[in-house]
Amino acid sequence: MSSGVLVSRPHYDSRAVAQGLPEKDAPEGPELPQPSSGSATVGYRSAKYTTSEWFSNYRTILEQAGTDHHDARTIQRESRALNQDTEAATSGKQAQGTRLLGERLQEIHYWKSELQRHIEQLLADTEALLALKTRLEKALDATETPFAIATDNLTCRTRRLGPDLVRDSVEEELLKEVDLIRSIQALLKRTTAQVVSQIKMNRDAKQTLELDWSDKHQAYSFDENGGRHSNMSPDTQHHPSSATMQEQVCNHSSWTKFTQDNLSKAMQEEQATSSLRSEHLCPKLNVVHHLLFSVHIMMMFVCVRVLVERMLQDTTEDLRVQCSTVDRAFSQRCAELIEAKTQLEMKLVKILEQIGAQEKNIAALQQAIHNKEAPLRVAQSRLYLRSLRPNMELCRDEPQFSLEGEVRQIEATVASLQQQLSEARGSLSHLEESRMALEKDINCKTHSLFIEREKCMTHRNRYPTISVLSGY
Repeated sequence: MSSGVLVSRPHYDSRAVAQGLPEKDAPEGPELPQPSSGSATVGYRSAKYTTSEWFSNYRTILEQAGTDHHDARTIQRESRALNQDTEAATSGKQAQGTRLLGERLQEIHYWKSELQRHIEQLLADTEALLALKTRLEKALDATETPFAIATDNLTCRTRRLGPDLVRDSVEEELLKEVDLIRSIQALLKRTTAQVVSQIKMNRDAKQTLELDWSDKHQAYSFDENGGRHSNMSPDTQHHPSSATMQEQVCNHSSWTKFTQDNLSKAMQEEQATSSLRSEHLCPKLNVVHHLLFSVHIMMMFVCVRVLVERMLQDTTEDLRVQCSTVDRAFSQRCAELIEAKTQLEMKLVKILEQIGAQEKNIAALQQAIHNKEAPLRVAQSRLYLRSLRPNMELCRDEPQFSLEGEVRQIEATVASLQQQLSEARGSLSHLEESRMALEKDINCKTHSLFIEREKCMTHRNRYPTISVLSGY
């Protein structure tokens, strides 16, 4: 063997290498004197520890084992404490999460119930508004009959004759009735448009509540399912990104405000459905004052159904009142026509009697004049014959004077009779004119009475009933 320089083995910490710790450098000390080398002992001294190294080595191992034993006990004690603490914290946190989920479920259930209640209320209000809309449309259709009757009455009365074509109380009441019906139709149209608009707003609010209710129903299902999870549940999984996903959604206050805003809007529409502002409530129609409807229906504070009911009741009552007023005017007018016709007929009877008497008088005067012709011819013939007497016989004696007086008397009598006959004939002509005027006026009154009673009043019997005018 070749001889060489013998050196001690470097210190090697296998525990540090196993634990991944950096190797400690071997402690530096004074160099120990190397044993003398010799060829005879070289095989026995190579790569061996010294006794002091042996003692140092096992003491180091003991010390390190003691330290490791102490550290291990410390770590085990701390681990048991940490395990107990974390177990308690985890159980407490899980219990808190379960409790908060339960509270959340109660809160969601409350808001779901509120949403459901308002959805049902909006649905009921919408159904009621649809019924009101149907009534308003029927009431509007029902006004066409009174309007047709009133306009037909006015048209029929234009066919009255002569002096009967007068603007009387009947015509004034009919014109009032036409204006009243037009005002009621305009009111019903405006109210129907308002109800239709409110139905649309109710449906929009209901849709918003339904979407919110659907979201809460789904959230309730998720939270209820999550609340049932436990450490023994087989359907739980790891979702590392689930905690970060919640950063983009709303917080509790905005969530509550969102639902409260939806409910507030729904309650506003409910209040609008059951309430319209009373400042511009339609005034009750009064035929006497001839008021026109002035309606600007606005949201809030007075029940719309009560308003519509009152409006329909008032319009129905006003139409019936005006109808009764027109009927009374027709009845009064018919009574006036009947009275005038009766008086005219009585006067016509007297005129006819006078015409008959006057005709007899004329005949008597004509006969009297005719009766004077013979005496006149006799007297004139005598005078003519006596005018033929010759010479001195043509004397104005007493017979002559008597005959001349007789002729003058007869001529004067005939003249007075003819004058009287002329006056009688003039009177008869006036009586005939009066008869014709009376007969013409009687015909006018008869025609007017036929129009008023047979045409107009008979047609007015088709006037709609109160229930029909109310929209039923």
